[in-house]
Amino acid sequence: MLFIITSLQSFPQDKGREVKGQLTIDGNKRSFLTYIPNTTKPGKVPLVLSLHGGFASPKGMFKLANFKPVADKGQFIVICPASKRIWHDGNDDSGIDDVKFIGKLIDYAIDNYNIDPKRVYVTGISNGGFMTARLACQLNERIAGIAIVAATLDIGEGYDLKRPMPALYIHGTKDPIVSYDGGKLFGRKIYSHDAIVQKWVTLDGCLPDPVLTELPDVADDGTSILKAEYQNPKNGMKVLSYTVFNGGHTWPNGKQYLPTFIIGKTSRNLDACQEIWNFFKQYKLGH
Repeated sequence: MLFIITSLQSFPQDKGREVKGQLTIDGNKRSFLTYIPNTTKPGKVPLVLSLHGGFASPKGMFKLANFKPVADKGQFIVICPASKRIWHDGNDDSGIDDVKFIGKLIDYAIDNYNIDPKRVYVTGISNGGFMTARLACQLNERIAGIAIVAATLDIGEGYDLKRPMPALYIHGTKDPIVSYDGGKLFGRKIYSHDAIVQKWVTLDGCLPDPVLTELPDVADDGTSILKAEYQNPKNGMKVLSYTVFNGGHTWPNGKQYLPTFIIGKTSRNLDACQEIWNFFKQYKLGH
């Protein structure tokens, strides 16, 4: 395994910095972009891995889901790794082992950025969301929590949920790419939003009846959001579901990266980055 720092970009005193890095995994060069807050508290810090969608990039992911101001306040490091065009979230890896890549990337971050190995979290959208789900299945002993946007979980791909884990899902009911109701996606079968949430609720031992909250319609943008919170009263583990009514294949409060008629609406009634961090920071491995 080889690591190379390719560039370092400095920002004003109150801002953090970006570091471009590269690993070589099985002969494949794998790149990633790291955001480091300007000041961090003494001791080990959390890590959030943020996975972009298919055919996107780490730079694009930071524009879509800008965790930087949240990381500055929360004092955690964000790494956006790059796929090889797409994340290999199914059983056909085509010579690209993305699970191994993320595992080695976690190793690197722990060794070089004083990361707390019990506080590693993964989030992603679309293809990156499905990859996050695969990591929750196959790298679960290293991940303290996941948050998935506009994605669920592949069915019959040779892996499945095994270990209880805090999980958060956000999905738009008018998503034109990954259906809220599940079904087929590019020839594969996927769970619906409700089905995958219930799968986690069962695995995590949560009570079956959620606390329901209608989020305030502060944006008046034609979207509304229903939050369903399931909890295991014995250990505090939660599963959160955010249904974005009239929401598209988008990251709430993120960039409208394509026109509405192609990907649907981006809701401004939820700051997904802040909400995801609020969820993650409650948990650590073994908690």
